[in-house]
Amino acid sequence: MIKKYYQLAKPGIIFGNAITAAGGFCLASKGHIDPWLLVATLVGISLIIGSSCVLNNFMDRIGDEKMTRTKNRALVTGTISPRNALVFATLLGVLGSLTLALFTNLLALFLALTGVFVYLVLYTILKYRTIYGTLIGSIAGGIPPVVGYTAVADRIDGGALLIFLILVLWQMPHFFAIAMYRIDEFAAASIQVLPIKSGMRITKIHMILYIIAFLIAASLLTLFGYTGYAYLVVASLCGFTWLWLCIKGFSADNDKRWARKMFVLSLQVITFLSIMISIDVR
Repeated sequence: MIKKYYQLAKPGIIFGNAITAAGGFCLASKGHIDPWLLVATLVGISLIIGSSCVLNNFMDRIGDEKMTRTKNRALVTGTISPRNALVFATLLGVLGSLTLALFTNLLALFLALTGVFVYLVLYTILKYRTIYGTLIGSIAGGIPPVVGYTAVADRIDGGALLIFLILVLWQMPHFFAIAMYRIDEFAAASIQVLPIKSGMRITKIHMILYIIAFLIAASLLTLFGYTGYAYLVVASLCGFTWLWLCIKGFSADNDKRWARKMFVLSLQVITFLSIMISIDVR
């Protein structure tokens, strides 16, 4: 049963966001990392994200019945009751909020809770009504690194805005890739995504534009003196590799298989980017 609750909190999403939060934290630390503050920040943001994921599962439990990927989730099968899920989400949220409030600062907590609002109230509702729900979701996903940044800096400045922009631009082609290789499931659940409304080719064009914008935004960290040239080289190699694979998509024989490769590569891109931000900060 413990494993079911663990899975309900979507550990993969928690881990991915913790990586970007750590990148934001290291960017603001400028080489002088407070290990205890880092631990408190990652624990706090992870608990809050876990709470959001549980609440998302609660809100999506009807739609999840229609998707192969989600039809065996605990709230769908009844292994965990809606009431217990809400209690679990509340516990995670309170513990996470207290951790950020007591050991970081109120700005970091406010931003984390803003991300919860955007994710649950805006994205979870709008994804069934408009294709722009994806953009709303990318805004929520861009907040964790800013939480990490403000946990150190206690302010929003150019560095915080840049890392937010980078994450938003990265998430759009990342989300599109998911929507493309799971297009049948999204259609069955009536989730509005660009590949369903406008087709694969238009989605690929959008992906190219977002990746180009991502490359430009990522380079600005070096151009504005936040990171060194080693970061710029790695970010450029990752970005152009992602762009190259995206362009190859126009001649792909199997769009779903290609989209799956784009998804996997997008995870590698953001992981390497976060690592390089952490070790090549100025």
